[in-house]
Amino acid sequence: MKQIIVPGEVLSQSQVRMDNAYTEGGKTYAKVMGLYDDERKGIIPLEGPWKPRVDDMIVGIVSEEKNKVYEVDIGFFGRTLLIIGKFDRESYKVGDVIEASIKDIEDRKTIILTRARPLEGGTVMMVKPAKVPRVIGKANTMVKQISEAAKTYIIVGMNGMVWMKGGNMALAAEAIRKIEAEAHISGLTERIKLMLEQNKQGN
Repeated sequence: MKQIIVPGEVLSQSQVRMDNAYTEGGKTYAKVMGLYDDERKGIIPLEGPWKPRVDDMIVGIVSEEKNKVYEVDIGFFGRTLLIIGKFDRESYKVGDVIEASIKDIEDRKTIILTRARPLEGGTVMMVKPAKVPRVIGKANTMVKQISEAAKTYIIVGMNGMVWMKGGNMALAAEAIRKIEAEAHISGLTERIKLMLEQNKQGN
């Protein structure tokens, strides 16, 4: 069962190791506002900045290029670099949208990307990074549901950038915005499903 928790709220009368929580005096407390899953012993933050991790998949926009070193805008406060090897065939220009993984984080201020690929055409929208897990859903169920109903190809970056192409992108964006606004309200999956079904019936 999921419930909304706030910073400082007691999650367990014993010490339990989990992200976004801390232990004190033998008890476990929440660090953030979020949804607490009592069965899985995990917290989905509902507010707060993105905390990049190695292997996170991101969506970004190339903002600068010099000697095959690309600076990429991913909405991060530091620098994000994609360094292309001399034998790599792929090249990018300013304004290109890419999907990539985080290879390394240097001094908490510089992100190094790897395994980049271009995302051609389409459009990019931003959501709060803390809401990304809700947009994706368990085992990608939420984003898959939206993608199939809108017939839109969707890639959700952990940094909060969402790339969409084809189909009814307006419907896909509307569903994502609804998730972002109502992530803290139970029954979200059913509400999104109903919204998508109603749109299908109306067309």
